Amino acid sequence: MKLAGLKSNENAHDESVWAVTWVPATESRPALLLTGSLDETVKLWKPDELVLQQTNTGHCLGVVAVAAHPSGIIAASASLDSFVRVFDVDTNATIATLEAPPSEVWQMQFDPKGSILAVAGGSSASIKLWDTATWKLIDTLSIPRPESSKPTDRAGNKKFVLSVAWSPDGRRLACGSMDGTISIFDVNRAKFLHHLEGHYMPVRSLAYSPVDPRVLFSASDDSHVHMNDAEGKSLIGAMSGHASWVLSVDVSPDGAAIATGSSDKTVRLWDLNMRAAVQTMTNHTDQVWGVAFRPPGGAGVRAGRLASVSDDKSILLYDYS
Repeated sequence: MKLAGLKSNENAHDESVWAVTWVPATESRPALLLTGSLDETVKLWKPDELVLQQTNTGHCLGVVAVAAHPSGIIAASASLDSFVRVFDVDTNATIATLEAPPSEVWQMQFDPKGSILAVAGGSSASIKLWDTATWKLIDTLSIPRPESSKPTDRAGNKKFVLSVAWSPDGRRLACGSMDGTISIFDVNRAKFLHHLEGHYMPVRSLAYSPVDPRVLFSASDDSHVHMNDAEGKSLIGAMSGHASWVLSVDVSPDGAAIATGSSDKTVRLWDLNMRAAVQTMTNHTDQVWGVAFRPPGGAGVRAGRLASVSDDKSILLYDYS
């Protein structure tokens, strides 16, 4: 397996690019790349040429997260302005605006069926679940306080929720916190199941394996990537190699590799059989905030693609084979 640089767009945004995801292909168009930036805009790009398709405005502070519905028809952007904007991908019409208190909107992800949008709730120490039919809040999954902590402890802030990921079967939701713990929830019963321990610094990114709903990857400021058995509460493997914070992790569609982005300015490709980095890409000149593999599907799409975004304002596109 390897990555080969395909295309770069040096000044894709006017400020740091913090968020990236792929909008799945529809019957009428291929998959698109969606990016969000501190310049307050969200941009949609044609995937192979990185040609700008449209620029969405509407936020009054930087965009920290983007998410695409599995249908490819709608997407969402979350901003430091405490709003989540849900919009039609092709027309940019606003479908819904979800409001949250300050510092309570971080990462977000649609569930595999597309019926729920899960939003990592930051200082609320919870995940908010929004119904995508009505755009009403349907549940709040709160992380329980550790039993040892007294109410006077300042431990509440440590459960600041940064990251969120759905299992491929939609039954589990994982969230990563500032204190390094990962919390697993049973979504149907809205029940907290258990914590996964092992990281000792913020967990900024989570991704489940598309081929095994038990396997959860976590990326942390402790410079490690963990491969967890999210059901059995055990660590399958710890992968090290980055020289600094690991800000983003994503799993290849075939489940054979992961990609990571780090504040050491590199993108790494890891072979999961070897549990080791097999390639390091050094094209970015600043922290790499996001990596995302293109989902399978779409007419005539055979090649794998990986995109990365950075504080250097650029987007890079790689061929994955």
